[in-house]
Amino acid sequence: MVTEEAPLDPRPLLGEPVSMDLLNTTWVDAAGAHDLLDDLPGLRTWLHGHGLAGAPLAGATLTRLVRAREALRAHASGLGGAEPARQLNAVLARGRLLRSIGEHGPVTEVAVDDPADLPAWTAVEDYLQLLGRHPARIRRCAGHGCLLHFYDTSKRGDRRWCSMAGCGNRAKAARHYARARRVPQG
Repeated sequence: MVTEEAPLDPRPLLGEPVSMDLLNTTWVDAAGAHDLLDDLPGLRTWLHGHGLAGAPLAGATLTRLVRAREALRAHASGLGGAEPARQLNAVLARGRLLRSIGEHGPVTEVAVDDPADLPAWTAVEDYLQLLGRHPARIRRCAGHGCLLHFYDTSKRGDRRWCSMAGCGNRAKAARHYARARRVPQG
């Protein structure tokens, strides 16, 4: 049996909950703007990263996932009024959790109307869970020009940057440089 190796994910921030990770399929770096979901190989990379490799690698899956991403982005930023919530609810309506008691205890299965709905439904369901836990911890990075989002799991809940190594250090260096320029020489 041949197993397919997971493709290399080029994004700068990995390991966030699936909904935040979907938002992070667009990013900007020194080479410019990127969108992991601009083609089927990028979709494959994202699906593998979330244990969704069984979802159809097709245009319908990609289209539904990108629409869900845009609705999540609008909702997380508070833009678009009630429309993003309506769009997210439409994604949620295409699937459901089936709960039962199995031989070894509780069992939860996801049922979707179409296999192409599974990745978008999974991301929106995750977002719903994050909203239910602590909506104020869903944040966009405070780094200048950064598009990345994260769910703040820090003890104090005061995380500001997608990463201290990247945006955090750039912000600190900029503040240090600004202070140094104000200090009179001589």
